[in-house]
Amino acid sequence: MINRVVKNVEEATKGIQDGMTLMVGGFGLCGIPENCINQLVKMGVKNLTCISNNAGVDDFGLGLLLQTKQVKKMISSYVGENEEFERQMLSGELEVELVPQGTLATRCMAAGYGMPVIYTPAGVGTEVAIGKEVRKFKYNGEEKDYLMEKAFESDFAIVKAWKGDTAGNLIYKSTARNFNPMMAMAGKITIAEVEELVPAGELDPDQIHTPGIYVHRIFQGDHYEKRIEQRTVRKK
Repeated sequence: MINRVVKNVEEATKGIQDGMTLMVGGFGLCGIPENCINQLVKMGVKNLTCISNNAGVDDFGLGLLLQTKQVKKMISSYVGENEEFERQMLSGELEVELVPQGTLATRCMAAGYGMPVIYTPAGVGTEVAIGKEVRKFKYNGEEKDYLMEKAFESDFAIVKAWKGDTAGNLIYKSTARNFNPMMAMAGKITIAEVEELVPAGELDPDQIHTPGIYVHRIFQGDHYEKRIEQRTVRKK
Protein backbone atom coordinates (compact mmCIF):
# COMPACT_ATOMS: atom_id res chain seq x y z
CA MET A 1 0.00 0.00 0.00
CA ILE A 2 1.35 3.42 -0.96
CA ASN A 3 1.95 5.61 2.08
CA ARG A 4 3.00 9.23 1.56
CA VAL A 5 2.53 10.34 5.17
CA VAL A 6 5.32 12.17 6.98
CA LYS A 7 5.29 12.79 10.72
CA ASN A 8 5.14 16.55 10.84
CA VAL A 9 5.80 19.83 9.05
CA GLU A 10 9.52 19.62 9.84
CA GLU A 11 9.84 16.36 7.94
CA ALA A 12 7.56 17.59 5.15
CA THR A 13 9.71 20.64 4.40
CA LYS A 14 13.03 18.81 4.61
CA GLY A 15 15.21 19.60 1.62
CA ILE A 16 13.93 23.13 0.99
CA GLN A 17 17.07 25.23 0.65
CA ASP A 18 18.22 28.76 -0.08
CA GLY A 19 17.60 29.94 -3.63
CA MET A 20 14.86 27.43 -4.46
CA THR A 21 11.63 28.13 -6.35
CA LEU A 22 8.41 27.30 -4.51
CA MET A 23 4.83 27.14 -5.77
CA VAL A 24 2.48 28.10 -2.95
CA GLY A 25 -1.24 27.32 -3.17
CA GLY A 26 -4.05 29.56 -2.04
CA PHE A 27 -5.97 32.64 -3.14
CA GLY A 28 -5.72 35.63 -0.88
CA LEU A 29 -5.70 33.97 2.53
CA CYS A 30 -8.06 31.17 1.46
CA GLY A 31 -6.55 27.70 1.26
CA ILE A 32 -2.98 28.70 2.05
CA PRO A 33 -0.51 26.20 3.59
CA GLU A 34 -0.20 28.01 6.92
CA ASN A 35 1.85 25.36 8.70
CA CYS A 36 4.45 25.11 5.94
CA ILE A 37 4.82 28.87 5.60
CA ASN A 38 5.37 29.21 9.35
CA GLN A 39 7.97 26.44 9.19
CA LEU A 40 9.84 28.15 6.36
CA VAL A 41 10.08 31.25 8.54
CA LYS A 42 11.57 29.13 11.35
CA MET A 43 14.00 27.45 8.94
CA GLY A 44 15.29 30.81 7.78
CA VAL A 45 15.72 29.72 4.15
CA LYS A 46 16.36 32.77 2.00
CA ASN A 47 16.61 34.01 -1.58
CA LEU A 48 13.39 32.16 -2.41
CA THR A 49 11.37 32.63 -5.57
CA CYS A 50 7.68 32.21 -4.73
CA ILE A 51 5.03 31.52 -7.36
CA SER A 52 1.70 32.39 -5.80
CA ASN A 53 -1.48 34.17 -6.78
CA ASN A 54 -0.87 36.64 -3.98
CA ALA A 55 1.73 37.74 -1.44
CA GLY A 56 -0.34 37.33 1.72
CA VAL A 57 -0.87 40.27 4.06
CA ASP A 58 1.68 42.06 6.21
CA ASP A 59 1.59 39.66 9.15
CA PHE A 60 0.16 36.47 7.71
CA GLY A 61 0.66 34.01 4.87
CA LEU A 62 3.56 34.75 2.53
CA GLY A 63 3.68 38.19 4.12
CA LEU A 64 5.59 36.54 6.98
CA LEU A 65 8.37 35.51 4.60
CA LEU A 66 8.45 39.02 3.15
CA GLN A 67 8.77 40.51 6.63
CA THR A 68 11.88 38.44 7.27
CA LYS A 69 13.19 39.20 3.76
CA GLN A 70 13.44 35.52 2.83
CA VAL A 71 11.86 36.08 -0.60
CA LYS A 72 14.05 37.28 -3.47
CA LYS A 73 11.37 37.22 -6.18
CA MET A 74 7.58 37.05 -6.28
CA ILE A 75 5.73 35.76 -9.35
CA SER A 76 2.15 36.75 -8.64
CA SER A 77 -1.12 38.10 -9.95
CA TYR A 78 -2.80 40.02 -7.12
CA VAL A 79 -0.64 41.71 -4.48
CA GLY A 80 -2.72 44.67 -3.33
CA GLU A 81 -3.15 43.79 0.34
CA ASN A 82 0.48 43.86 1.45
CA GLU A 83 2.17 47.14 2.35
CA GLU A 84 5.54 45.50 2.99
CA PHE A 85 5.40 43.92 -0.47
CA GLU A 86 4.73 47.35 -1.96
CA ARG A 87 7.60 48.91 -0.01
CA GLN A 88 10.10 46.23 -1.05
CA MET A 89 9.00 46.34 -4.69
CA LEU A 90 9.21 50.13 -4.99
CA SER A 91 12.57 50.24 -3.22
CA GLY A 92 14.01 47.57 -5.50
CA GLU A 93 14.59 45.10 -2.67
CA LEU A 94 12.17 42.58 -4.18
CA GLU A 95 12.07 41.36 -7.76
CA VAL A 96 8.47 41.10 -8.99
CA GLU A 97 6.93 39.45 -12.03
CA LEU A 98 3.26 40.29 -12.35
CA VAL A 99 1.28 37.72 -14.35
CA PRO A 100 -2.38 37.86 -15.47
CA GLN A 101 -4.33 35.53 -13.21
CA GLY A 102 -5.54 33.19 -15.94
CA THR A 103 -2.03 33.00 -17.39
CA LEU A 104 -0.64 32.20 -13.94
CA ALA A 105 -3.08 29.31 -13.55
CA THR A 106 -2.48 28.00 -17.07
CA ARG A 107 1.31 28.12 -16.72
CA CYS A 108 0.92 25.99 -13.59
CA MET A 109 -1.34 23.56 -15.45
CA ALA A 110 1.10 23.39 -18.37
CA ALA A 111 3.86 22.36 -15.97
CA GLY A 112 1.63 19.60 -14.63
CA TYR A 113 0.80 18.41 -18.15
CA GLY A 114 4.45 18.42 -19.22
CA MET A 115 3.93 21.20 -21.79
CA PRO A 116 6.90 23.58 -22.03
CA VAL A 117 4.91 26.59 -23.27
CA ILE A 118 1.42 27.96 -23.81
CA TYR A 119 0.12 30.66 -26.17
CA THR A 120 -2.35 33.22 -24.90
CA PRO A 121 -3.81 36.51 -26.15
CA ALA A 122 -3.63 37.90 -22.60
CA GLY A 123 -0.91 40.51 -22.25
CA VAL A 124 -0.25 41.10 -25.94
CA GLY A 125 0.72 44.73 -26.51
CA THR A 126 1.39 45.40 -22.82
CA GLU A 127 4.43 45.40 -20.53
CA VAL A 128 3.73 41.72 -19.89
CA ALA A 129 4.84 40.97 -23.46
CA ILE A 130 8.23 42.71 -23.31
CA GLY A 131 10.98 40.33 -24.39
CA LYS A 132 8.58 37.48 -25.22
CA GLU A 133 7.74 35.81 -28.50
CA VAL A 134 4.47 36.80 -30.19
CA ARG A 135 2.98 34.63 -32.95
CA LYS A 136 -0.11 34.89 -35.12
CA PHE A 137 -2.66 32.07 -35.03
CA LYS A 138 -5.99 31.68 -36.74
CA TYR A 139 -8.58 30.42 -34.28
CA ASN A 140 -12.36 30.31 -34.72
CA GLY A 141 -11.96 32.06 -38.06
CA GLU A 142 -10.05 34.99 -36.57
CA GLU A 143 -6.31 35.62 -36.86
CA LYS A 144 -4.65 37.48 -34.02
CA ASP A 145 -1.49 37.70 -31.95
CA TYR A 146 -0.72 35.27 -29.15
CA LEU A 147 1.96 35.62 -26.51
CA MET A 148 4.21 32.66 -25.74
CA GLU A 149 4.49 31.98 -22.02
CA LYS A 150 6.73 29.32 -20.49
CA ALA A 151 5.43 26.69 -18.08
CA PHE A 152 6.64 27.25 -14.55
CA GLU A 153 9.50 25.26 -13.10
CA SER A 154 9.67 24.76 -9.34
CA ASP A 155 11.62 22.75 -6.81
CA PHE A 156 8.66 22.26 -4.47
CA ALA A 157 4.90 22.86 -4.57
CA ILE A 158 3.25 23.47 -1.20
CA VAL A 159 -0.53 23.10 -1.05
CA LYS A 160 -3.28 22.90 1.53
CA ALA A 161 -6.35 20.64 1.40
CA TRP A 162 -9.35 19.99 3.61
CA LYS A 163 -9.03 16.20 3.66
CA GLY A 164 -6.38 13.82 2.48
CA ASP A 165 -5.60 10.14 2.81
CA THR A 166 -2.40 8.25 3.44
CA ALA A 167 -1.96 7.63 -0.31
CA GLY A 168 -1.90 11.41 -0.94
CA ASN A 169 -5.38 11.84 -2.46
CA LEU A 170 -6.75 15.32 -1.69
CA ILE A 171 -10.13 17.00 -1.34
CA TYR A 172 -10.34 20.80 -1.20
CA LYS A 173 -13.26 22.58 0.40
CA SER A 174 -15.23 25.14 -1.62
CA THR A 175 -13.18 28.16 -2.74
CA ALA A 176 -10.04 26.81 -1.05
CA ARG A 177 -9.65 24.69 -4.17
CA ASN A 178 -8.46 27.78 -6.15
CA PHE A 179 -4.78 27.41 -7.20
CA ASN A 180 -4.05 24.32 -5.11
CA PRO A 181 -4.93 21.56 -7.65
CA MET A 182 -2.83 22.89 -10.53
CA MET A 183 0.14 23.63 -8.28
CA ALA A 184 -0.08 20.15 -6.77
CA MET A 185 0.19 18.75 -10.31
CA ALA A 186 3.15 20.94 -11.22
CA GLY A 187 5.58 20.50 -8.34
CA LYS A 188 8.76 18.48 -8.74
CA ILE A 189 8.12 17.56 -5.10
CA THR A 190 4.60 18.30 -3.82
CA ILE A 191 3.94 18.77 -0.12
CA ALA A 192 0.31 18.68 1.03
CA GLU A 193 -0.88 19.73 4.45
CA VAL A 194 -4.43 18.77 5.38
CA GLU A 195 -6.91 19.51 8.12
CA GLU A 196 -7.92 15.86 8.37
CA LEU A 197 -5.86 12.83 7.40
CA VAL A 198 -7.69 9.52 6.92
CA PRO A 199 -6.69 5.98 5.90
CA ALA A 200 -6.56 5.18 2.19
CA GLY A 201 -9.95 4.06 0.91
CA GLU A 202 -12.04 6.32 3.16
CA LEU A 203 -12.39 9.14 0.64
CA ASP A 204 -15.12 8.91 -1.98
CA PRO A 205 -13.22 8.52 -5.28
CA ASP A 206 -15.77 10.77 -7.02
CA GLN A 207 -14.93 13.60 -4.60
CA ILE A 208 -11.14 13.54 -4.96
CA HIS A 209 -9.74 16.66 -6.64
CA THR A 210 -6.03 15.80 -6.66
CA PRO A 211 -5.03 12.14 -7.13
CA GLY A 212 -2.27 10.91 -4.84
CA ILE A 213 0.07 10.29 -7.77
CA TYR A 214 0.87 14.02 -7.73
CA VAL A 215 1.62 14.19 -3.98
CA HIS A 216 4.96 13.16 -2.50
CA ARG A 217 4.52 14.14 1.17
CA ILE A 218 1.37 14.63 3.23
CA PHE A 219 0.79 15.52 6.87
CA GLN A 220 -2.00 16.72 9.13
CA GLY A 221 -1.63 20.34 10.18
CA ASP A 222 -1.84 21.39 13.81
CA HIS A 223 -3.85 24.60 13.65
CA TYR A 224 -5.48 26.79 11.03
CA GLU A 225 -6.31 30.42 11.71
CA LYS A 226 -8.15 30.91 8.39
CA ARG A 227 -8.09 34.68 8.40
CA ILE A 228 -10.29 36.86 6.22
CA GLU A 229 -8.47 39.64 4.35
CA GLN A 230 -11.29 42.15 4.52
CA ARG A 231 -14.45 41.60 6.50
CA THR A 232 -17.46 43.63 5.36
CA VAL A 233 -20.64 43.60 7.42
CA ARG A 234 -24.01 45.18 6.87
CA LYS A 235 -24.90 48.11 9.10
CA LYS A 236 -27.82 47.45 11.43
